[in-house]
Amino acid sequence: MGGFVWPEPFKMSCPPVRSLSILDHFSALTDPRQRWRVAYPLPEILLVVLCATLCGMDDFVEIKLWGEQRIDFLRRFLPYERGIPAHDTLNDVVNALEPELFKTCFISWVETLRDGDPEIIAVDGKTSRRSHARGKGREPLHMVSAWATRQRLVLGQEATAAKSNEITAIPLLLERLELTGALVTIDAMGTQTAIADVIVAKGGDYLLALKPNWPATFAEIERLFADPPPNMLQTPVETIDNDHGRLESRHHTVCHSVDWLFSDRRYPGEPRFPKLAMIGMVQTRVERAGKIEPERRYYLSSAKLDAKTFAHAVRAHWGIENRLHWVLDVVFHDDLARLRTGYGPQNMAVVKHMAMNLVRNPKDKHSLKVRRKLANLNPDYLEKLIRQKPALT
Repeated sequence: MGGFVWPEPFKMSCPPVRSLSILDHFSALTDPRQRWRVAYPLPEILLVVLCATLCGMDDFVEIKLWGEQRIDFLRRFLPYERGIPAHDTLNDVVNALEPELFKTCFISWVETLRDGDPEIIAVDGKTSRRSHARGKGREPLHMVSAWATRQRLVLGQEATAAKSNEITAIPLLLERLELTGALVTIDAMGTQTAIADVIVAKGGDYLLALKPNWPATFAEIERLFADPPPNMLQTPVETIDNDHGRLESRHHTVCHSVDWLFSDRRYPGEPRFPKLAMIGMVQTRVERAGKIEPERRYYLSSAKLDAKTFAHAVRAHWGIENRLHWVLDVVFHDDLARLRTGYGPQNMAVVKHMAMNLVRNPKDKHSLKVRRKLANLNPDYLEKLIRQKPALT
């Protein structure tokens, strides 16, 4: 069997177990405990934590209780000769696991789920509000995540101490991802030449929101779209949303002429975005409760997108808010999580991302919330989630 190397006390007594592909990718994890004191093998701890999280358990007390009630199910895969560890043991082990290696193992597993088609990858951050420890001077965990918008997969994550640190976290996350052929979308916080360099170097394209944090470039692009020369802009595309008493129309316009941004009249030391091929504008008009709110947003891209593709990419980026961050808060209760010590907040964020990727795969018509409840009620359904190997679509 591929995967974990069992501690000596268990090698002779382990019954034959079935292959569990998701755990095979975590065989590189180093157990932080002293080997002679290990009573509960690391694979058993990871399996019960993942399965219980899939089934709706929110803390280690609940995970311990779930494991005791579902011990027969867990033994379909691993021996659990000593049963389920105490909740303090679960907590201590998860807190001590090396997060960088844990995230790398997660990414290696996710790559087996991805198909080979081009993908829009949205990058954005989220704060776990109750993960702070003010008495110890610890700020809430802020996690930057990469989201494959078409397959609806979490591709990876990078923890930071605060939202302002996203600028340093994003390149670290991108360096670990396969970006060939992908279009990476990031909001204005990530509009940095160093981040664009990483994306292009790894074979991807970028679509970056532009705000007044680049005042000179922003002002010139703003003037271009306010009074464009004849035939310089492509034919715009309009989209309309009308729901919840809110009417929103969006005009998407692109310009493929960018040479003027690099003329000799530019100011010294101006930032240069690599392979810039397009600038775009989204002009929105929101009507709600009799009030009209207009807005213009600008973008830089290394891909020469037409207006329709540009509109799709901009819209797809916000899926990370609706289909990842919202789901973490509402379905996985992330904002209620109280882990505050060691590497626990980072590692449990990875576990929740694993659970999200697994629970999105079934081709049934159930909501994510119902799938989690069904997994808790039906061991065969849970086993189907855990064993899945094909690429998600």
